[in-house]
Amino acid sequence: MLPAAARLRRSEDFRVVLRRGSRAGRRRLVVHALTTDPSEAADAPSAARAGFVVSKAVGNSVVRHRVSRRLRHLVSAKLGTLPAGTSLVVRALPPSSTASSAELGSDLDAALRRLGLLSSRRPAGDVPRPTRPADATPDHGSAV
Repeated sequence: MLPAAARLRRSEDFRVVLRRGSRAGRRRLVVHALTTDPSEAADAPSAARAGFVVSKAVGNSVVRHRVSRRLRHLVSAKLGTLPAGTSLVVRALPPSSTASSAELGSDLDAALRRLGLLSSRRPAGDVPRPTRPADATPDHGSAV
C-alpha cells in the first residue's frame, strides 16, 4: 500500500495530471506525468505521488484489483527515485489483465524512461558480457 502522502486522491489532481502532463503509452499501460517546479510551489516541495486508473474494460473486479495491486507495488519501488513534486497517473489498458508483473514492470520502466523520469542505465545486477577482440583467434573449446 502506498502511504497517504504518496497517493493522488482527488479527481482534480488526476484531471490536472492528465491534461497538463506528458504521456507515454505502452502495450499494457499509459503513464501520465507532471513535474511541478519547486520554486513555484507555495510550500516545501512534496514527494512524488501516484494514482491508478483501472477501468472495467480491463476485466472483472478480481482482475482489476490484481492489476492495480501489481502496478501499486511496481510504482512504490520507483517513487523514491522520481524528482520531488512529480505526479504520476498510471492507466491500465485491457492487455494488462493477462500480463505478468515482469511484463507490467518492463512497460512501466519503458514509459518512465521515455518521459525522462528514469535513467536509461543498466540495473546494478545486469553486467554486460565481455566481448572478444576482432583480431583474436576463434576459440573452439578444445585445448588439445
